[in-house]
Amino acid sequence: MTLFKNKYRIESTRLKGWDYGSEGSYFVTICTEDRFNLFGCVIEGKMELNQFGNIVNQCWFDLPNHYDNIRLDEFVIMPNHIHGIIIIDNNIIKYRVETGLKPVSTIIPTEPIIPTEPIIPTEPIIPTESIVPTEPIIPTEPIIPTGSIIPTGSIIPTGSIIPTESNVPTHGSIIIKKRHGLFEFIRALKTFSGRRINELRHLPGKPVWQLRFHDHVIRDNGELLRIRQYIKNNPVNFTED
Repeated sequence: MTLFKNKYRIESTRLKGWDYGSEGSYFVTICTEDRFNLFGCVIEGKMELNQFGNIVNQCWFDLPNHYDNIRLDEFVIMPNHIHGIIIIDNNIIKYRVETGLKPVSTIIPTEPIIPTEPIIPTEPIIPTESIVPTEPIIPTEPIIPTGSIIPTGSIIPTGSIIPTESNVPTHGSIIIKKRHGLFEFIRALKTFSGRRINELRHLPGKPVWQLRFHDHVIRDNGELLRIRQYIKNNPVNFTED
């Protein structure tokens, strides 16, 4: 620890200069507050989860329902900590509806959205062959709102605004693209699981997790395989601490 402004502080374990929103595999360890055995116990080399451990398990596997660029790998819950591998893959980002401080799991449907009434342009459309149609042209294909891309053959009424990342609002039922990083994933896991655990034990506001967590950027496939095996063997090698 170092002294800063007359206070001792713990040095950051983060990799300097690394973007924790970038693609890669991350090994994370999160401990309970005061390393209290909260999630169950190890019996004959097997972890037996209690109701609090089951909550953590549910919240972990629910993360991909809220974040599009996360993939989960090996994971284990121990009596007073968890180990897991999180993979960030920004190539699988989709479009979602954002309604507040946290992402919601409402995915924009991939099927075409067909208007209930035909969209008629406000001004007549004159083809390049100088043949003026006698009636307004009605689109023959549905208009699919996919950002700034207009499907071929679709007709956009005069004065309409095509949503892009630069002009969409940040609230309401608007499609927006969002990239999340490791810190947001851990924040969500700790917040959602801690809140539900405290509801069960009637201790609102009591810390469930330590403030910080340990992370390691996995460098290659060999290291990934070794860490996977370490996580799998954790219950067998567990000793009370």
